[in-house]
Amino acid sequence: MKTVQLKKRKNSDWEYLSDNILLTSPLVLVFGNRHMLEDEGIYKEVKSMFSDGHIVFGSSSGDISSLTVNENSVTITAIEFERSNFVIKTSNVLDNEKQLDSHLVGQELIKQLPKENLKYTFVISEGSFINGSQLTKGMNAATNNNLLITGALCGDDARFEKTLSSYNENPKQGEIVAIGLYGDSLEVSFSINGGWTPFGPERIVTKSKGNVLYELDNLPALDLYKKYLGEKSKDLPGAALLYPLSVKSTKENHSIVRTILNINEEENSMILAGDIFENSKVQLMMTNVDNIVNAAESAAINATELRKNEAELAILVSCIGRKLVLDQRVEEEVEEVMEVVGKSPTITGLYSYGEIAPFIGENNCQLHNQTMTITLISE
Repeated sequence: MKTVQLKKRKNSDWEYLSDNILLTSPLVLVFGNRHMLEDEGIYKEVKSMFSDGHIVFGSSSGDISSLTVNENSVTITAIEFERSNFVIKTSNVLDNEKQLDSHLVGQELIKQLPKENLKYTFVISEGSFINGSQLTKGMNAATNNNLLITGALCGDDARFEKTLSSYNENPKQGEIVAIGLYGDSLEVSFSINGGWTPFGPERIVTKSKGNVLYELDNLPALDLYKKYLGEKSKDLPGAALLYPLSVKSTKENHSIVRTILNINEEENSMILAGDIFENSKVQLMMTNVDNIVNAAESAAINATELRKNEAELAILVSCIGRKLVLDQRVEEEVEEVMEVVGKSPTITGLYSYGEIAPFIGENNCQLHNQTMTITLISE
């Protein structure tokens, strides 16, 4: 595996973060600031550097490279696989016939990938109006829960205005990109960890629909949530990123952390990043810098300990909520991962609106929030 990494800030030239070596038909991952990706010339600019590259864009809330966490920038990681190959397919949730059916989009997307010798799929999804829970369930349905899938919902810093993604064209809204990796010698391992702690009373979801939470214990959910936040409630919906929900559903084996993406004052409701079912048990969560950093380290250890070969590529997907907690210390969780995986693998990734991965020990992927998800790949 050969890699090249570059980054660019607004109104500046591209800066190489690695040696500038010639790559053949590389997979080119481009993560970065949404405003910069809206530049109509961005695709041509990247294509001019990687003329035979397969270019995948994803807007982020911060992009991760082998050197640092980059903000208000665009980072390119170009990868030439020497003993493996890949196939890229796309779908768009804005297509009329799909009618924003996230489950159907996920199922049809994965079905497009040739099944023979498919070892792993990395997904970059639009993140502003997708139902990530249904997307992952659809993808699992296409594989009978028997394919490792990790990935990210694209981000837009803490703005939550819109997200962009694409394959071999200018980034656009609604796009979901699936990268299927094939090869007998391909080894892929992963892990996730959060580091968030529940607090306060456990409450029952008494009214919800899809990813909208209306009532807890027969009381308006938003009113209760504001009561817990106190003075910080005036900063909603942004403040909600610091206080997600732990959700334990009767339909799931594990508690899942759910970020609150928006609020509806008229309906006294909260819009979550994924489904929340009636009769689920809910608790508020909180964390601190040390817990987040320690969780990232644990995820890295878990991802490496079962490997046969040393990783050559590490894909890190962390959450915008973690980034807000870390603030000026945002690089610390990435540095902890680097300490564990070593200097050999090229590190790429992004801060997202949702992380896609199975729970450890399972095959079916889920939508997570507020986690560090690590995928390690070697040929």
